[in-house]
Parts: sequence; C-alpha cells; structure tokens
Amino acid sequence: MTFLELAKKVLEETQVPMKSAEIWEYGVKKGYTQQLNSSGKTPWSTLAAQIYVNVRDNHNSLFSATENRPKKFYLKSFENIDLLIEQSEKEEVIKTEIEEKELKKASYLEKELHSVLAYFAYYYLRCYTKTINHSKSNKKVFGEWIHPDMVGCYFPIEDWATEVNELSNTVGKPAIKIYSFELKRRVAFTNLREAFFQTVSNSTWANESYLVIAELAEDDELIDELKRLSTSFGIGVIKLNINDPDNTEILFPAKTSEHLDWETINKLTMNKDFTEFLKRVNNDLKSREIRKEWYDSILDKKSIVQRFR
Repeated sequence: MTFLELAKKVLEETQVPMKSAEIWEYGVKKGYTQQLNSSGKTPWSTLAAQIYVNVRDNHNSLFSATENRPKKFYLKSFENIDLLIEQSEKEEVIKTEIEEKELKKASYLEKELHSVLAYFAYYYLRCYTKTINHSKSNKKVFGEWIHPDMVGCYFPIEDWATEVNELSNTVGKPAIKIYSFELKRRVAFTNLREAFFQTVSNSTWANESYLVIAELAEDDELIDELKRLSTSFGIGVIKLNINDPDNTEILFPAKTSEHLDWETINKLTMNKDFTEFLKRVNNDLKSREIRKEWYDSILDKKSIVQRFR
C-alpha cells in the first residue's frame, strides 16, 4: 500500500474531511499503516507531504483540501461535500474557542516559565539568564513589543584557556554570545503569527533569538508553518517541558548572527533590568569572573516541577 492509497482508503471509510494527522491516526487504529511500503523514521510526515503535493500539483488528484487552516483533506467524489466542509469549519471554530478558553484558564502564569528556561539555558546552552521586568520600562518612549521576556549570555571564560580569552579581548572580539527569549504558555494556529512576530520584533538584535513555548498544539500544519517561519527569519524555537526540564528540546535552532544590533540595544536600556544585565556582563568580562548571584537563580529540578502541580 502507498501513502496515497492509505489516505484514499481512510477517507472513503470516514466520509469526512480530515487533517493529515487524523488520517494517520485512523490508519494506525485500523492497522492499515502496517501495510505501507515504507522504512522511513517519520512516515506520518511523509503521508502529510505526499497529500499536500498531490493536491497542489496534480489537477487530476483524487483529493482536495479545505480553504481554512489547518487544512483538511477529502475525496472529490464525496457527495454533499459543501455540507461536509461547512460542518468541518464549524468544528474548527468550536475547537479554536475551546483552545482559547483553555489558555485563559491555565493553572500557571507565563512568568512561572522563567525558572524552567533559566534551568535549561544554564545546563544546556551554558547561558546565564536575566528576566526582564517590563514594568521597569519607560512606556512613554516606545510601545509594546520592545523587550524580550528574558536575555542571556554565554561566557567562554569557563570553557577556554586563559591565553585564548586574553587574546580574544586583546583583538577586541570577546567571544560571548547574547541570547534573547520570548516566552509563551501556549501556541496554536490562533496565536502563532502574533507570538512569532512578537519574537521577531523583540529579539532579533541578539546573536541568537528564540521563541520559547510551554504548550504547542499538536498539528502537522502548525509545525510546518513554524518551521517555515523559523527558517525564514532565523528565529529558533524551544519547546519547554514543565514536568521534566531536562527533556526540554530545541525544535528548530536559531540562526547565529555574528553582529549585535547596537542601535536596538541602546533603545532597550530604557529598561532598568536590561541596563543592569549589560553592566553585569561588562563587569564579568573585565574581571574574568562570573558573578552568578546577579543573574536568574537556577532552581533544582524538583523545586521547578512542584510549581506546576
């Protein structure tokens, strides 16, 4: 059985428009996926890609797709397809409303994610972070979407030989790396573009910029769009694991910029936390000693996890 034959069989049986992930899940339950001629590690992704391409490039395709996002696929031979699509769109609206309600009633606040990111950044990026309190900014000067939620710095002091650090300072290029992070409790299609472009607006001045997400809606199209945006703008994506910070993962790495945007950095000094961060980094570079107490505290994993229970 081919992937398209699998999709055709599932859609014939269900007689409703379905997302590629739903087609795959149905095929798994029915045992159809065991008949696939595939040795790939992510066959569900192959299924999604093949349906997308078949609909887009083949005018004689058996399949068609809904206009709304995320797209659902159906067989052109379906009877009463307009009615089915209308019902499908209503279901998506209801689902979106439910997602938004769940987001509003989440049992934790966005600021509580900072301890998870500080832990991950310290142990896996070797980065010392600083939380930026937006209330300390002069809002009369600039509007919203100016400050990232957290910033961080990687120092080579702890990793490099003294001679190497001294030489890098002598030539005027201390090999630090500045990070910028924008945190979100949950990202779905309903708030993807707002969350992503807030990160673009707030963070592209740094060497590496990340959108950090605690809950990411399970949707193939959402992941594909997130990957496209990440590739286009160089913004990385981190998926936090609030139940096990060690299993936090970088879904898409950030593109490293060799240069900092000093004009934007200067604007960000309107925030006292950010100014203190700059002073601290500068002092640590000069003294060649990192004063950890001036950065975000790194809690033990048990203490972090208990906050979300």
